[in-house]
Amino acid sequence: MKTAYAYVPSRSHEYPDHPERPGRLDVLEPQLASFHVEKIEAKRAAREQIARVHLPELILAIEEVCKQGPGIIDHAPTYVTQTSYEDALLAAGGVIECTRAVMNGDAQNAFAIVRPPGHHAEPHRAMGFCIFNNIAIGAQEALANGMDRVMVIDYDAHYGNGTQEACMNDERFGFISTHQWGIYPGTGWIDDAPHARGRLVNVPLHSRAGDKTFARIHDEIFMPVVEKFKPQMLFISAGFDAHWSDPLTSLGVSTQGFFDISKKLVQLADEYCDGKIVFVLEGGYDPQNVAHGVDAVFGALTNSPLKFEARDLSPHREPDHESRIDEIRKWHGLLS
Repeated sequence: MKTAYAYVPSRSHEYPDHPERPGRLDVLEPQLASFHVEKIEAKRAAREQIARVHLPELILAIEEVCKQGPGIIDHAPTYVTQTSYEDALLAAGGVIECTRAVMNGDAQNAFAIVRPPGHHAEPHRAMGFCIFNNIAIGAQEALANGMDRVMVIDYDAHYGNGTQEACMNDERFGFISTHQWGIYPGTGWIDDAPHARGRLVNVPLHSRAGDKTFARIHDEIFMPVVEKFKPQMLFISAGFDAHWSDPLTSLGVSTQGFFDISKKLVQLADEYCDGKIVFVLEGGYDPQNVAHGVDAVFGALTNSPLKFEARDLSPHREPDHESRIDEIRKWHGLLS
């Protein structure tokens, strides 16, 4: 069975000197055909699909503010243009189409390469470069069409605050976020959401946490949480700003690290979700890193080696995370 992808570059969603720009995909785009994966056409998400996650008044407010033309709508800064409402509907729609293809058996797995990104957008507000929460909308699409439990795992360098808010009181929806502690949005500590221990799991990391740390997090946090929650489908917020050379962040992952963690997540889906997994592009502000990160994900999804050489192991020493991992495991009852 094939690996599928949706591609929504949103070329008109652009603001002068803003890091979340169409140029993030410039290195990737000419390489897409070389991956030999099947493209699915993204379709505009319906308002009712967006409304499974976002308040109707937010959806209307975004539609109206975009009509006014280019402008900043929050301090991140998050911007809109005249096309951003439609762009955001199409980005969410790309995730929905990938979700449907995997659920229906038309694809083994999928990757929604879409922008604007989504994981900061909360039910009541757009924020953090994000308009609508694409991955939460995809997860709710799965839940609305037969799934009993789904889980999002977010390895973007920034905390997926919007995704957590979207699933805060939904027992069917699990969430794990690894993120660099102390950067935007400044939330996502270990003991958030005490009512949902074992279902909502935050993994705040020290600067320069890299390949070795993420491998350990998978084995000691991702795996037991997934085993306990037993989702029927995995959704992955793939943020390539976790790369050590990203201009906005300072974690320590390499292209090989993205490949390794993505392979482990695909294996988790094989074991617990009958292989059902959808990756969704979030951050990543160096175009070369984004292209290499997409290569890593497609390699994992198709069980293929990396296509493009990336000699980019982090030059920085990784900090010790043993006590942090132990604290997280203890809080969520994962200690044996």
